Amino acid sequence: MPGTDVDTEEAINGRGLIGAAVAVSAWGVSSVIAKEVDMEGLAVAAYRFGTYGLVVAALMAARRHRIGWNVMRASMAGGIALGFDVALFFSAVKLTTIANATVIGALQPIVVAIAANRVFGEIIRPRDMALGLVAIAGVVIVVLSAASDAPTDWRGDLLAVGALFAWSAYFVFAKRAKDVISTNDYTVGAALWVAIINAPLALLFGQSLAWPTLESWGWLLLMAFGAGVLGHAVMNWSLQQIPLWLGSTFTLLVPVISTAVAWAFLDEPVTGVQVSAIVLVLVALTGVITGQAGIGSRPRPLRR
Repeated sequence: MPGTDVDTEEAINGRGLIGAAVAVSAWGVSSVIAKEVDMEGLAVAAYRFGTYGLVVAALMAARRHRIGWNVMRASMAGGIALGFDVALFFSAVKLTTIANATVIGALQPIVVAIAANRVFGEIIRPRDMALGLVAIAGVVIVVLSAASDAPTDWRGDLLAVGALFAWSAYFVFAKRAKDVISTNDYTVGAALWVAIINAPLALLFGQSLAWPTLESWGWLLLMAFGAGVLGHAVMNWSLQQIPLWLGSTFTLLVPVISTAVAWAFLDEPVTGVQVSAIVLVLVALTGVITGQAGIGSRPRPLRR
């Protein structure tokens, strides 16, 4: 795509950049916490998103702001996309390696960049595109350097591709939601849709929805209100402040953060190659972010 110095506040909103960084950090930590929950993936999703949605909806109702059908309808597309992303990803890792599924998911910024151009008219400068591709390459190295010899199945890879497009669609719908409902309403509505989708799917695939243990509830609550508030709610807000493609590019930090947190708290080994790749990802993304912030230092053309 050709570069351009588009006059847009989205590209230079510092608060939006900080929010996106906070969100992906919460997601990265959450993926490690999930390992501590003694439940299968779809059941975790149903409890995690259902708890967040119901509790926040109740708090909002106490303040006389109810989550009605108008909110559920406006958040339906994004919630269904996120729900199927969760379901497809957890189904994928049963058939293929986590490395394969994660690498396929790391292609999200490319899919979102195309959608952002077609739907919102966003244009990415060649410099940012090149740095984004470098960051994707770094993520691939981080993941594959820890890959095991576990067998893979093309059906699992196909499910991971489905999760990739569902995750990308969620970002697009989150960006469009600002024209209909508030960020808080959208996040709560989407969370409820994820629970509505994943609860029956968990039963369908033989996963238990039995009441979690006290220890599991502790981790679930941390995930629900850590990844829920600091993750989804903050990212949905940030996508209203920065370009969609830039918010998506931030997600490349998730596997990097997960790897670092797992090394620090779970004693999972990290190789020298992974450390080098993590540095590569951080340098590339820093270049993208500082480049966007630099746009704000140039004079804006006058509107006619």
